[in-house]
Amino acid sequence: MKLTVVGCSGSFPSADSACSSYLVEADGFRLLLDMGNGALGELQRHIGLYDLDAIFLSHLHADHCIDMCGYFVARYYRHEGGRCDAIPVFAPEGAEQRLTTAYADTPSPTAMGEVFDFHTLKSGSFELGPFSVRTEKVCHPVEAYGIRVEHGGRSLAYSGDTGTCEALHELAEGVDLFLCEASFTHGKEDVPDLHLNGREAGAQAARAGVGRLVLTHIPPWTDAERNLADAREVYAGPSELARSGAVYEV
Repeated sequence: MKLTVVGCSGSFPSADSACSSYLVEADGFRLLLDMGNGALGELQRHIGLYDLDAIFLSHLHADHCIDMCGYFVARYYRHEGGRCDAIPVFAPEGAEQRLTTAYADTPSPTAMGEVFDFHTLKSGSFELGPFSVRTEKVCHPVEAYGIRVEHGGRSLAYSGDTGTCEALHELAEGVDLFLCEASFTHGKEDVPDLHLNGREAGAQAARAGVGRLVLTHIPPWTDAERNLADAREVYAGPSELARSGAVYEV
């Protein structure tokens, strides 16, 4: 599998990165994990606008899904070649209504669903293109899901937004690459069931026995290097900060 970091900033875009968005590719199939603020523009640096095969939205906070409104425009109003067929979108319940409300002026109440084939996420496993996918509900103030993607004997997990929880451990157990949020700073913020700090992300990686830890969703106001140092205090494996444009062969 090939993983490309399209955007990795948490809460709002930084000067260097769009918000959360990660492209996973294998056997010509392209799955996008989240499409936060600024991600649609960055995505076009890596693939064509209409080259996606499926989209996973971990939850419906704007920094993970708001660029779907722009993508709606690109797919619904395309003249050359005609309107795009509906692309599968796996998202929490209410995604179609949320995006329609955010756009505010769709041609009809059902227009969003004409280019996005919405599938309601639940905890479970399914096949998607060449991938074996498992999703689990994680701990966040709104309904939110992490995801594990497997292909050809290799695996990666993406936490989405979450506090410490057993579901996250189950998703990450033994994966080759763990893309894990680290929004908070150890010893500074302490809000349960909201976000992880760097030390907690490292502890999750160590307990799950992952092959590589990549910290992501670090807001511009958080010291990313400190979070990485905190993670390395408890996780001995390879670890690094996600960077916009970074590519991993999993």
